[in-house]
Amino acid sequence: MVIKIKNLTPHPLTIVGDRLISGGEILKGGTLQVPPSGQIARLAVERTALDPVTIDGVTLPVSRPKLGEITGLPPAEEGVILIVSALVAEAANRADIFSPGELLRSPEGVVIGAKGLCSYYKEAK
Repeated sequence: MVIKIKNLTPHPLTIVGDRLISGGEILKGGTLQVPPSGQIARLAVERTALDPVTIDGVTLPVSRPKLGEITGLPPAEEGVILIVSALVAEAANRADIFSPGELLRSPEGVVIGAKGLCSYYKEAK
């Protein structure tokens, strides 16, 4: 079966397979470049304001987020996996949904890709 990947994040993704990185550069041949599809899966968030905190004279707002429904997530399609944020993947609990794996960084600390994928599927709820 041919597997297709659909990126439901707003960012292009570099997913590294069995190849390793050397000196902050991903070795060719072991990566997938996955452009954004233009469709974005997100979790709705409601925020409740809490008391602000002041640090070094700067007052910072504080809120308590409550995660809601997922938007922008298409139904499962045979042979297609969807890449979304970790929060969406965990909330969706579907076998076809993944998030980028462990982040890979250059020596300067800039994200250059992700090592594989993460699955949050836990069977039926």
